[in-house]
Amino acid sequence: MPYIALTINPMPTQEQADTLARGITAALAEEAGKRREVTAVRISGSEAALLWTIGGEPCDKPTAYLDVKVTQGSNSRDEKARLIARLQRLLVETLGELAEASYIVIHELPAENWGYAGLTQAARAGFRGVDQPDALDYAAPHPGYASGELPA
Repeated sequence: MPYIALTINPMPTQEQADTLARGITAALAEEAGKRREVTAVRISGSEAALLWTIGGEPCDKPTAYLDVKVTQGSNSRDEKARLIARLQRLLVETLGELAEASYIVIHELPAENWGYAGLTQAARAGFRGVDQPDALDYAAPHPGYASGELPA
């Protein structure tokens, strides 16, 4: 984890999308301590959207909405501030000057409300009282999280 969804107007080139995907993954690893191998990035353009407006008017500059989902409490206020600043720089360096109303949002989800490979983040952290299906062969918590720390 985390999961990142980036929507850009206008549609990015393949080269821009590749640069952004690599840069977002690196930023999450280096600024927020997230594991690259479970960081998922989805990039889409707004070509399918009928209209993207700011202030009720069509955008005349590139515009972005970057939504980052992480486990609640897994990052400090300073880490999140550094991450947002770095992601903003990446967007501008890759896409050019952005419309002011381009947003980066960090959603912190409770560990029991999301997961991957059939386990919640709470189960991976070894929290007590979290029910998980016994039928999963891979249901044992990740060895690195047996201490009860929140996973990256």
